[in-house]
Parts: sequence; C-alpha cells; structure tokens
Amino acid sequence: MGDLARRRAAARQAKDYATADDLRARIRTLGWLVQDSGDSFVLVPDASGEVAKRGTAASGGFRQLRDPGALPVAELPGPPGRVATVALLVEGWPDDLRTCLAALLEHAPAGVMVSGLDVGNADGAGEVLHELATAYPGRIEEWHVHGATGWGAARNGLLRADPAPVHVLMETSTILTGDAISPLLAALAEPGVVAAGWRGADPDSDLRGFHDAGPGPVTALLGYLLAVRADAAAKVGGLPAGARFYRNADLEFSLRLGREGSLVVPPGPLPVRQARHRGYHDTDPAYREAESRRNYRRVLDLLRSHRDSEA
Repeated sequence: MGDLARRRAAARQAKDYATADDLRARIRTLGWLVQDSGDSFVLVPDASGEVAKRGTAASGGFRQLRDPGALPVAELPGPPGRVATVALLVEGWPDDLRTCLAALLEHAPAGVMVSGLDVGNADGAGEVLHELATAYPGRIEEWHVHGATGWGAARNGLLRADPAPVHVLMETSTILTGDAISPLLAALAEPGVVAAGWRGADPDSDLRGFHDAGPGPVTALLGYLLAVRADAAAKVGGLPAGARFYRNADLEFSLRLGREGSLVVPPGPLPVRQARHRGYHDTDPAYREAESRRNYRRVLDLLRSHRDSEA
C-alpha cells in the first residue's frame, strides 16, 4: 500500500496527474484514502463503502476484488526467507487445484510460498483455495477477483503482488512428484540466467512453429513450470498484457526475457508429471485456434528481431 502511495506522490511531483489519479483510484479499491498535505500524504481507511461499490464483495467467506489490477503492489524487498513464490491461476477444476496444492505443500522447499488467484470462484475452486489458504497461512496466500479476465492481466496481477526475488509460473495441471523447484532456483543462480523451466522450446527452421528443446539453453520456456527473476520480468513489462490464451503468450514472454539474459532447462528430468491441461483440452477449439493465430503474429515479429540481433 505504501508503495502505491509513494508512486502516486512521485507522479504528482512530476505533474503526471493522470497516473496520480489512476493510483489514487487503485488505492481506494483496496479500502484506503490518500490525504495530501503539502509535499506529504497520509493514508486513512475509507469509511464510505466505496470498495464495495467498486466491485469488491464477500463470497464464500472471502473477499473478491474487482479485477487483477486491484491486487496490491508488493513492497520490495519482501519478507526475509521468502526466496520464491509459485503463482497459480485458478479458473475452475477444484479437484485439480487440490491435487496440485497437495503436491506443492509436500515437495516445495522452505522459503517457497504459493500465491493463488481465483477468477470468479468457478465450480467452487475459489472456495477450495480459501479453505487451503486458511489451513496453511504460512505457505499459501489467496486472491480472488470477480469474473472473466485475460490470462496476461491475471498473471501480471500475481507478478506485481509478489515480493519474492523469483516468481514461478505454474499451471494447476502440473503436479510435482519431488522437489522440482530447487533445480530451477539453482539454474537461476548461474551468471546471466534470467529464467529456467521444465519444458523448453526452439523455433522450427521455417519459423512456423516450435519444437521441444533442452536441457541447456533454449529460445523459449513454457509456463507449465517456469521460474523467472522478478527484476527481469518487471524490466520487460511483465507478461503480454493483452494475451487471453497461454501458449503463445509464454513464447512472447520468453523472447522478451531473452533480451535480458539466458533461458535454460536444467539437466536431468525434473520430478514432475503433467495431468490434463484444462487450458488447452477443455477450451473451445475455434477460440483456441483464433487466439493462437492472433498471438503468434507477435511471436514471429519478436523472433525475427531476435535473429536479426544475433546476425
């Protein structure tokens, strides 16, 4: 909260009033008012009920925010000992969520927290997230938003709210069978590496598609299980904001990250299994195809730029 207010104060000082007004509105959605006093400010609770009017409501024992943009911006550095955050996007399939979280609780190393963003409490998945976050407050944190939102917007909300130095994108269809997080953290500790993941990809020679690649350096990483340095993710502007579907957005994000350093798949098979990927198999095929084509145009432009810079 304090970080948002300080950013707003800096925008006012720079006479960027549009940004200052936007930040004031975001702070108010979180239940606070900014009161300016000369060059300083104070934060006071908003007793007007504006939070509820702007779209935050109680549901199933938890609070729902209007959209991912209302998630707080983390103040850095985060809590001591928090080395990484596994970010899960929860869009339904509560049984899948239980299985994924049970495996994370069993196998994720100390210092790794799980942050889940529930979208619309589909099929009661938000209630499952709330139940488990309540049961494991030191390991799982929860966020809830009202309804449909883009993949990129939701992922960026989780990224902005993460105070850890390493942000781990993970799908609820990805099930740990052992500690697959530590090898990713070890890879990120190597000089020049900005991202490490379970599944890598390199472009086909005709640039019409990508094929599996790794271990070692790769052109792209897929978001089934992908660890990225938070500073690098912020430097490239986060995930593709307009993306509404995941795979080509993973590729686009990877190509932007590749400008900041190396992307790698650690050696040896990671202890992970892939359950049914609902985001692919349970999505309308026509929608999936249309979104893939739309996103891949941007991927191609970035890939050509990447190759030109290496030439």
